[in-house]
Amino acid sequence: MQPVVTRFAPSPTGLLHLGSAYSALVAWTRAREAGGRFLLRIEDTDIRRCRREYETAILRDLKWLGLGWDGEVRRQSDHFSDYGRELDRLGDRGLVYPCFCSRAEIEREIAASASAPHDSLPGGSLPGGPLLGPDGPLYPGTCRHVAPAERKRRIAAGREFCMRLDSGRAAATAGSYDFVDERRGRIEGQPLLMGDFVIARKDTPTSYHLAVTVDDHLQGVTLVTRGEDILPSTHIHVLLQRLLGYATPLYAHHPLITDATGRRLAKRDKDLTVQSLRESGVGPAEVRRRALAAAGRQA
Repeated sequence: MQPVVTRFAPSPTGLLHLGSAYSALVAWTRAREAGGRFLLRIEDTDIRRCRREYETAILRDLKWLGLGWDGEVRRQSDHFSDYGRELDRLGDRGLVYPCFCSRAEIEREIAASASAPHDSLPGGSLPGGPLLGPDGPLYPGTCRHVAPAERKRRIAAGREFCMRLDSGRAAATAGSYDFVDERRGRIEGQPLLMGDFVIARKDTPTSYHLAVTVDDHLQGVTLVTRGEDILPSTHIHVLLQRLLGYATPLYAHHPLITDATGRRLAKRDKDLTVQSLRESGVGPAEVRRRALAAAGRQA
């Protein structure tokens, strides 16, 4: 039987709150119950927002909670070459392209597509408006149609660009696929769910989607436990796994912890951070109990 390997992968953009502590506890418990391994990964590719002091605080809070991890902490900012190598593999197959659009230009393009007649809708939009994804209108594919020579000219001229996955080509290459979530069963993959999403940002050779997919593969993760808000992203993570020849792990998307009003906890909730609870005299066992109780209320 394949050993159980789980991971907790916080972004150091704030202090650990009760919801994140629950997510860590789920992954830690599943690994320990199975005699497997619990890994800790710091997802710090957003170099503008991530702070080392938050990383230090997260590690301190996990130790205080009794959630020790196995092996060294993997810090994504130390492994840009891993992501760049896989990005090149996708590029060699014509599955990615440079996008020179600014945020404002994309917004204008989306607005224009909402009122354009059917025969002039850009980027493959549908009649009546742009294609919609889990987070709103999808990128309309403007730069997908830029000729290779023009792409080279813009890059040589110093134009800023990100890299996007050509979702249509990727879907055709990958074929049909599915994945298994423990609570929901087998789920048919939707490769076009997020359209031509950003796979490498302007300032780093990766994005969350590429980095998490590569890391789970390199670290041998067999069970991905994370919040149900990430379920839409799982469709494209499994797509990338197929494109890159990776095995697909089992998934367990757990409910999100909310406050008494039903609002999802966030890093702005200072009074519900592990640090604030500790400083107020709450012990680690009680913090773990509160996290489990809150999750049970949402299940």
